[in-house]
Amino acid sequence: MALLARGGAALAARAKQVRGAQTLPLAVDLLDARAVAAAVEEAVARFGGVDAAIHLAGGFTAGQAVHETADAWQRMLDVNVNTLLHSAAAVVPVMRRQRRGFIVNVGAASAAKGVAGMGAYIAAKSALMRLTESMSAELRGDGINVNAVLPTVIDTPANRAAMPDADFRRWVSPSALASVIGFLASDEASAVQGAGIPVG
Repeated sequence: MALLARGGAALAARAKQVRGAQTLPLAVDLLDARAVAAAVEEAVARFGGVDAAIHLAGGFTAGQAVHETADAWQRMLDVNVNTLLHSAAAVVPVMRRQRRGFIVNVGAASAAKGVAGMGAYIAAKSALMRLTESMSAELRGDGINVNAVLPTVIDTPANRAAMPDADFRRWVSPSALASVIGFLASDEASAVQGAGIPVG
């Protein structure tokens, strides 16, 4: 299993936590298309191919849609959409050669409609879902399944710190979300194409 992230101690620690599989931690900026392509080449050389690509990168910024700064809009598009485009550009040619593969993207349940104070984030996550559908339509003939999970709030330390008064019991645990992602990245989900699966 190859783990791509910006690097540092967190990446090394995560690699040690993965059980029952060989891991290859690769420090890479997902906004650098060439670096992503090089990292995927290294992973293919190590493991012989790409069975599944899970796009976990993302981020959230609150702000008024009309008054949001151009930099904030660009950041939401970069972390939620362009990271996916760079990752897909690197893995899809490998999957096409294999005539099989699974791509699972992480969207957001909140992006189903516009919400005050979340315009840039919702626009970016909506774009990710439309990309998921378009990629599915383009790639299903090559034996590649593309789907997305649409979680509500994920129960992470960062989200707990940002919303300390929330009812954490109503949030999605990372393990529950991982189970749905694992299903979508398996042969059992071979008939699921271009779906956005609500989680939570």
